[in-house]
Amino acid sequence: MKSVTADLAIDPIPVGFERWEELLAVIRESFAYMDGVIDPPSSAHRLTAQTLRAKAQAEIGFLARAGDTTIGCAFIAEQADHFYLGKLAVLPTHQGLGIGKRLLEAAEQHAVRAGKPLLELQARVELTGNQRAFRSLGFIETGRTAHQGYDRPTSVTMRKRLA
Repeated sequence: MKSVTADLAIDPIPVGFERWEELLAVIRESFAYMDGVIDPPSSAHRLTAQTLRAKAQAEIGFLARAGDTTIGCAFIAEQADHFYLGKLAVLPTHQGLGIGKRLLEAAEQHAVRAGKPLLELQARVELTGNQRAFRSLGFIETGRTAHQGYDRPTSVTMRKRLA
């Protein structure tokens, strides 16, 4: 698996990209471990190829590819004073190789170039391992929110100030 990183490319989603079903499968497979763990269920279940295409038009998306195979992605949405990082996904077979970190670095570089050196994300309350991972990458907790219809926090908001 180490050879994957030799031909790893992290790039913005190209104009004319048409492999939305493949990208959707990457997100769903990457988020599958959350099933039965988080409540409410992941919004990844509501994504379709069409809504993913619309997301890519409204936000900036990055692909992680090994050769011609998509193995990960991340999206950032511009806000008033920051970018919101969402759908950071890496196929389970490729996790632990630094691919997620490389996707995060691409998002950070874009944010800095755009003059908004702050990234925000949300991690589910139940996913303490994800929260630890993001803390180790420089994110700090700034709040907790509840999904509509819930009377308890369901997400942890985290932010990272960029150089």
